[in-house]
Amino acid sequence: MARKKRIGILTGGGDVPGLNAIIKTVTYRGSEDDIEVVGLRRGWEALTHLNLDDPASKSHYLIPLNRENTRIIDRRGGTVLHSSRTNPSKMKRLPDHLVGQDPPVSDSAKGASSAKTWDLTGQVLANLSGLGIDHLIAIGGDDTLSYADKLSGLGVKIIAIPKTMDNDVRNTEYCIGFSTAITRASDAIQRQRTTVGSHERVGIFRIFGRDAGFTALYTAYATSIRCVIPEYKVNLDKLIELLREEKRANPSNYALIVLSEGAEWEGYKMQEYGEPDAYGHRKRTSVAEALADEIKQRAGEETIVSDLTYDLRSGDPDFIDKLVALTFGNMAYDAILEGKTGLMSALVEGRYDLVPIPDARLGPRVLDVASTYNTERYRPLYSNKRGLPIFLNRAS
Repeated sequence: MARKKRIGILTGGGDVPGLNAIIKTVTYRGSEDDIEVVGLRRGWEALTHLNLDDPASKSHYLIPLNRENTRIIDRRGGTVLHSSRTNPSKMKRLPDHLVGQDPPVSDSAKGASSAKTWDLTGQVLANLSGLGIDHLIAIGGDDTLSYADKLSGLGVKIIAIPKTMDNDVRNTEYCIGFSTAITRASDAIQRQRTTVGSHERVGIFRIFGRDAGFTALYTAYATSIRCVIPEYKVNLDKLIELLREEKRANPSNYALIVLSEGAEWEGYKMQEYGEPDAYGHRKRTSVAEALADEIKQRAGEETIVSDLTYDLRSGDPDFIDKLVALTFGNMAYDAILEGKTGLMSALVEGRYDLVPIPDARLGPRVLDVASTYNTERYRPLYSNKRGLPIFLNRAS
């Protein structure tokens, strides 16, 4: 008898609401077409650490998906497949069962690099083959999808789905998790108006956005406050004066501002600390605390600092994230039925489409400052939106 077609699905990087809706819809569609769907647990770690000869390892990293075990997963956030920040191209530590073995493990330490890493792509390919995965669905942000692009170049049949609350994946105007993040951030800022106003202070909110300011800008857009984004260095004295003017003009004597974690101003350079993660990112000191110190020193104003980060990706998806997640999942499944590969579900010009998996060498998508940011007032631009897609910034 012919073997059933088998789809593998994984989620990598930070979790966002909406992932479980994708997992469920792919599983349900597969059951209708007699296609097996295998969940690869803990992102790319499943394919680097899986030992096919060890039942315990298979139980740890694999889960056959069916209607019964996915029936209600779309009602909550997170990912039932769990996640990790694993980069198979640069593993700092070998899985125990690969220590001392020959390729597919290869030492990638080169020249000036003092840290030894291993490229386990050979192990990934071997595990995909051993599992009989005909098509892989990789759900993630820039980092996760950069490795999906590598596998696609090696001939693996793969379809990508973009997710990140930063909304900075290239070739698409929307990534799953973005809408819920803006909804949660807006709600938090609206709630904290009472406290900031009661104490007559400047409220400073830090939000995710290492390289791109989408989350900060759209939160500011929805709440009508100022923002600072990585794409534009503001003048600090001017920023402080604008906040003071707004504070004086407010009957409750307060002002609010939201900052991307990667925001900078003239004369300020973001500091990093700790060990880099699997993709070379180190933790960053709080730009919100740095701005609070500057406001105190230069203007004598008291501040309240809030870190709006992990809470924004927690809990259930809002309507937009549920809608887009379901649609992206179904688009990925349809693409697999058509035998397509190397593509990503996307929104382009406000319409659903399939686009090439982004070239990792190009880095993240960033805001078009000229059409989105008022560089005089340090606010979002609200004018001249006719003809733009719903999320106001084009994919390319």
